[in-house]
Amino acid sequence: MYLSIPKVFLVPVSYTEIIMFKEELYEHNPMDRENIVIGVSLPNQRIPRWIRDKEAFKYYTDQKGVTLKLEDADYDPLLQTKQVEDLISQNVDVLIIAPLDSLAFASLVKKAKEAGIKVISYDGLLQNSNSDLYISYNGTQVGELQGKYLVQNVPKGNYIILSGDPNDDTSKLYKDGSMLYIIPLVATGSIKIVSSVSIPNWNPVESYNVIKTILSKNNNINAILSPTDAISGGAIKALEEAGLAGKVAITGQDASPAAIKRIIAGTQSMTVLKDSRELAKVAVNASIKLVNGESLDTNAIINNGFKDVPAIILPPTLVTRYNIPETIINTGFLSPNDIYS
Repeated sequence: MYLSIPKVFLVPVSYTEIIMFKEELYEHNPMDRENIVIGVSLPNQRIPRWIRDKEAFKYYTDQKGVTLKLEDADYDPLLQTKQVEDLISQNVDVLIIAPLDSLAFASLVKKAKEAGIKVISYDGLLQNSNSDLYISYNGTQVGELQGKYLVQNVPKGNYIILSGDPNDDTSKLYKDGSMLYIIPLVATGSIKIVSSVSIPNWNPVESYNVIKTILSKNNNINAILSPTDAISGGAIKALEEAGLAGKVAITGQDASPAAIKRIIAGTQSMTVLKDSRELAKVAVNASIKLVNGESLDTNAIINNGFKDVPAIILPPTLVTRYNIPETIINTGFLSPNDIYS
């Protein structure tokens, strides 16, 4: 069910319909306009998830015969705004932004739209802006998978709640989804939240410092809710130094090679797969349709504080040590060499 997603109105569709929708979206259609230029702004190239997005954008724009201009913000919100300004000045046809700070782009989106540039929010909602489309995986479902896993496997004990950047709308979606399962057990006294901390810019160095500080005062921890694999990596490093790695359940997201290795080793409990290849493919196809004035196969509407934005929302996948072959290897998301070498 999608009812828990704040400010999101999803069109009810079955799993079969979602697959049919994807196949239709991915179908090759000759472009009506030559020399389409797509500008993409990604948060960083330090973690595998965003490296994979970059590779996918390069592959699908080459496949479609469109020009790609891609920028890496290197975890720096100010640098990202400058890079987006530069992309606008280069007169791209479509601007795809995965924002570090979802509140920072309203004026730039306005500038882009005035220049006739289509704007897509990519895996992070551009707040209070006149963007044309939002493309992401179901953020609330990501949190639900994480929260449900924890309460099923650690129904009692002390929890640390880590959330993503406070200025990123997806942080709230992940946390709200997980809390649907955690809060009821907090209310009964089965779970105690000993600390709840946001991690600026999703930086794993920050999560390492946060967990290290908490453990120096209280090492009686049973579970850590972590929104991403990168944040989990920092937290697990602190757990290892305290001799607690593998003894504390911890969630994740992105199915990075390092995270899958940790799941196999037992130091990370689970992750959530959001296949960047599919997300980038959807974004490239949608960009071409926007430029050519074609209708989009959207399945949701999300209010960003300024307008109701049409959206394409894809379903995430739970990954544990028991389903790695079918979810990660057989799909080609990672090779055996990526995770077993």
